Amino acid sequence: MEAWAGEPQPPGLNRRAVAHRAAFQNKRKTMIDESIIHRGLDGVVVDTTRISKVMPEINSLVYRGYPVQELAEHCSFEEVAWLIWNGELPNAKQLAEFQKTERSQRDISKDLLAVIQKSPRTAHPMDVLRTAVSFLGMEDGGLNHSDAITNRKRSAAMLAKIPTMVAAFYRFRKGQEFIPPRKDIGFAENFFHMVFGKVPAPEVVKAFNVSLVLYAEHGFNASTFTTRVIVSSLSDIYSGVVGGIASLKGPLHGGANEAVMHLLLEVGEPARAKEWLLTALREKRVVMGFGHRVYKSGDSRVPTMTKYMRQMADFTGNKKWLEISDILAATMIEQKNIHPNLDFPSGPAYYMMGFDIDMFTPFFVMARITGWTAHIMEQLADNRLIRPLSQYNGHAERHVVPLEKR
Repeated sequence: MEAWAGEPQPPGLNRRAVAHRAAFQNKRKTMIDESIIHRGLDGVVVDTTRISKVMPEINSLVYRGYPVQELAEHCSFEEVAWLIWNGELPNAKQLAEFQKTERSQRDISKDLLAVIQKSPRTAHPMDVLRTAVSFLGMEDGGLNHSDAITNRKRSAAMLAKIPTMVAAFYRFRKGQEFIPPRKDIGFAENFFHMVFGKVPAPEVVKAFNVSLVLYAEHGFNASTFTTRVIVSSLSDIYSGVVGGIASLKGPLHGGANEAVMHLLLEVGEPARAKEWLLTALREKRVVMGFGHRVYKSGDSRVPTMTKYMRQMADFTGNKKWLEISDILAATMIEQKNIHPNLDFPSGPAYYMMGFDIDMFTPFFVMARITGWTAHIMEQLADNRLIRPLSQYNGHAERHVVPLEKR
């Protein structure tokens, strides 16, 4: 009797069964060979959206039709948040009302503050933020209500409270007292106040505001798609956001801005930059901050953020990180024709603002909460459970051998 290589033979197996199995395996192999498997969903269009569009052919990104570079230059982050949620830029009255609402919701409960304070000081801030947003969801007693109006209010509340959560842990882990939010200053200014106890120069605030605008939305990226998958099961909006935070934490997504700064610190000096990169390429090391799944000729957000990274270098008088970045970017393009992505200039810009490196990705969350929640509400407005198929390439049907015969 023909046996299966490396597998126990079930009792009673005959040649006909073996032949049937072989035919099944051949058929399965043929199916796999002839199938087109889109690993990572590369190139797969799974739904429509009106929120943003990445146009790789012209290296452009638009939010609700507006080029992101124009929004970054001419609009506050609050204006862009309104745009992403409502489809149009606000007029003066709408913006004033929105700012008043956002500022009124910046406080977090004493219980949530205690959760953040009791988090291990060695924890990554993204883990603390993920837990804090989950706790915020538990404080919401109306999770059975998920209509558009209620979720829009929840989105605005998370936008207001997440910076407070981030700033609280920033200070607690340093043994510093919590600084409550102010309600008389803008979104970016208030965050600096809660972290450092003061509002920096307008040049610094502008650079930070630009980064928030550029990070606010970016189509069906990994974390955004995660949020949509979660709420497609009719889970609540907080669960979707918690999943987005977990996805964003990874170094192949939001965590790349942290990795970029660690890379620059490893290089250390401009004189070492070119040879460092050539060595990394020879050793086939992953160099963070370069390349993008969608953009092939350069990330459209990079020129704007690079401009403000340069302004931060001028403002601080520290040109080293800018010089290293310029050399690395030029060498990578020369050697591989691979361009930087947004994380490449944002990392050193945040570092020159005085922030700890592991706080960079939470800043991403502070911005992307707008895009995530817009996509969550769009998903729920015309929901269909997201349930893709997979191509099975495991064992063919087989039978259990009793334990005593194995």
